[in-house]
Amino acid sequence: MEIGIDSFAMLLTDPATGRLQPAIDRMESVIAEVELADQVGLDVFGMGEHHRENALDSAPAVILAAAAARTKSIKLTSAVAVLSAADPVRLFQQFSTLDLISRGRAEIVVGRGSSVDAYPLFGFDLRDYDALFLEKLDMLLKIRDQPNIKWQGRFRPALNGEGIFPRPYQPVLPIWLGVGGTPESFIRAGTLGLPLMVAIIGGSFERFLPLVELYRRAWSAAGHPPEKQMVGVHALGFVGETDAAAKEAFFPGWFQMFTEAGRERGWAPPTRAQFDQMCGPQGAFLVGSPKTVAEKMLYADRTLAGISRFTFQMSTAALETEAMRRSIELLGSAVAPLVREKTGAATKPSN
Repeated sequence: MEIGIDSFAMLLTDPATGRLQPAIDRMESVIAEVELADQVGLDVFGMGEHHRENALDSAPAVILAAAAARTKSIKLTSAVAVLSAADPVRLFQQFSTLDLISRGRAEIVVGRGSSVDAYPLFGFDLRDYDALFLEKLDMLLKIRDQPNIKWQGRFRPALNGEGIFPRPYQPVLPIWLGVGGTPESFIRAGTLGLPLMVAIIGGSFERFLPLVELYRRAWSAAGHPPEKQMVGVHALGFVGETDAAAKEAFFPGWFQMFTEAGRERGWAPPTRAQFDQMCGPQGAFLVGSPKTVAEKMLYADRTLAGISRFTFQMSTAALETEAMRRSIELLGSAVAPLVREKTGAATKPSN
């Protein structure tokens, strides 16, 4: 199992001043997080994409390129590139360039995006939400296969054999399909033979098993090699010396972020009771001591019948700089060895 971190490079409001973190300081800490993740032996670092005042990740490939110059081994990926509102040609060029800078460590996770701020910004109609993604995914995969293609669609000028360069360092640039809870998306990933990255930001791991099974059945039906199949999980997570320390470092930022999201999307305000439940044995938050987090990761792996990659979204603890650093250290030095080495009965994790 590969283990890593996804960052949204979020800016949180400092409770002492009521102001957002200084962007320049937060960007410096994001790059430092990637460096540390590389140093402690984590496998992958993903950068999200948002287009709003409290986020710095509107140009993820640029941030990842800066990180590539300061790291040696860690894979660098989007998490998630909003393909529906992007130009597939430019997206491929950006990540091919990143692949050259990093000497073959670039990947792309593409999706439609749970946040829709990119659509009006780049002149797209949300009524075309599905059609945009299908067309652009088709184009991106064709570009990956060869530099000179003839292609025509609804939402972008046609290609008539113009060369798309540079090409990546890797023979085939890895492209994952990022999904939420739409069955058609799981089936699409399986049919196309793409690695699957499942965003699980609430509920339980069990709830996603029927969807992952749809992916695996579609994969088999399409005749793709079984050994190439990969299921990744993106989840909210944070590691502390103890369960209590991890929760106390992670909760304030989580509460702030999801209060704002609820206000925008019409959700009820989050509560501490909900948070504690999600951190408990039945919930999908990976928050706690190294032992607690490792046990829950192993449980999720058994529940979903094999996870190839687990990435932690820790950005809600951005105000807790030292706790964030310690979380990354513990994830690499304590959690990863436990997960990679431990075997045992399929029992529920305990907090």
